[in-house]
Amino acid sequence: MIEQTNVLYTAEATATGGREGHARTSDRRLDVDLDVPREMGGKGGAGTNPEQLFAVGYAACFQSALLRFAAGLGLDLTDARLTARVGIGLVPSGGFGLVAALDLDAPQLSRAMAVDLMSRAHEACPYSRATRGNIEVTLTVGGATIEQQAA
Repeated sequence: MIEQTNVLYTAEATATGGREGHARTSDRRLDVDLDVPREMGGKGGAGTNPEQLFAVGYAACFQSALLRFAAGLGLDLTDARLTARVGIGLVPSGGFGLVAALDLDAPQLSRAMAVDLMSRAHEACPYSRATRGNIEVTLTVGGATIEQQAA
């Protein structure tokens, strides 16, 4: 476990009604209805779901790590896109589990440089640290899987 010594910010959110309810942050900047997707047996209503919210957070955090490493190397990634996909499904031991996939679209970079940046970001991103050893995370560049060394 990573020792936390200096918390700089704490997000607070409250949910009511579970996956078919409502969630809101304490500052009310995020205020969303929640719905279960049809693929999971729900109505597929207009609300979002926890997996979408996790994907948004992971994508933003991971891309920030990418941008920091790119800037340190004098690279411009302003046109790059990072897409996160978060899946949920049944696990053999019972219950549900998550998987994640992160894809970098940065045509201005060589594949080798994009792979290097993805590897660096995956080591540094707080979301990657939190998921490491807990869920499968696949890294891709332009849709093609990159080989990852065991962490």
